[in-house]
Amino acid sequence: MSFSLTILGSSSALPKPDRFTTAHVLNAHERFFLIDCGEGTQIQLRRFKIRFGRIHHIFITHLHGDHFFGLPGILSSFNLMGRKNPLHVYGPDKLQDIIMGLYETMGEKLNYEIIFTKVNFKQPELILETNNLSVTSIPLKHKIPTVGYVFREKDKLRKISRDLVTEMGLGVKEIISLKAGHDVIRPDGTCLESEKYTTPAAKPRSYAFISDTRYSELIIPMIKGVDLLYHEATYLDEMKRRAKETGHSTAAEAARVADLAGVRKLLIGHFSARYRDSLPLLREAQDIFPNTVAAEDGLCIDVDNS
Repeated sequence: MSFSLTILGSSSALPKPDRFTTAHVLNAHERFFLIDCGEGTQIQLRRFKIRFGRIHHIFITHLHGDHFFGLPGILSSFNLMGRKNPLHVYGPDKLQDIIMGLYETMGEKLNYEIIFTKVNFKQPELILETNNLSVTSIPLKHKIPTVGYVFREKDKLRKISRDLVTEMGLGVKEIISLKAGHDVIRPDGTCLESEKYTTPAAKPRSYAFISDTRYSELIIPMIKGVDLLYHEATYLDEMKRRAKETGHSTAAEAARVADLAGVRKLLIGHFSARYRDSLPLLREAQDIFPNTVAAEDGLCIDVDNS
């Protein structure tokens, strides 16, 4: 099953011709989750051929424009396209007032329901749970209340071959028990050992989105061992003082977090417009954490833990 990330925007504060502001789309088992929604997000969705109708959950990290100015536009487009399905939006409590106040001012009535969920800025909180995925919010240290999000697949059932099911004449309850890791005692007293008749399931995959934040080791226990960590890297380390003043991190600081958390791969982004390209920031991060890639608009990463 798919578990991949597409970068829609990788710039901080100011959009550039080749870099839009922050927005990511996570495809988890063909369910699409939009994380932050900077200006121009809906343009990027069309550009990279991601269908609007596949998005039912939008996660906003904080109320700085480069992370949510694209939201009113995409909500309006949903309406114009005749959306009927409810849309879940997660973020600061003031976000609901901003969005609904805007539509009241315009006199526009939405034809679909928006279900707002307020995030917790003081402690981690499980905010979404499906049959195969959980999403937890993580408080960050920015100039205004900000959170990150961690997406984790749930443990999967063990695998059993169809040939074995047919050969052994296994019933539904027996198959379920074996795949869940339980041994089965058949009516004739035969014991079917789960480890013998099934193979291990693929390991659950995980993705952490660490938005605007000062360097903080407090988040490490919550992102420990994730397969892919996105961590903002607005500045080079020579501007560490400026990063702290503005509530941001440097590329070196992002790499240190990745190293301490023991993640598999680091993705850096949210680059300051002062940098013509991301190569200096990438090199700085790779000096500390070699398995680092730089975000580029349109980049698609398959999250793999094998």
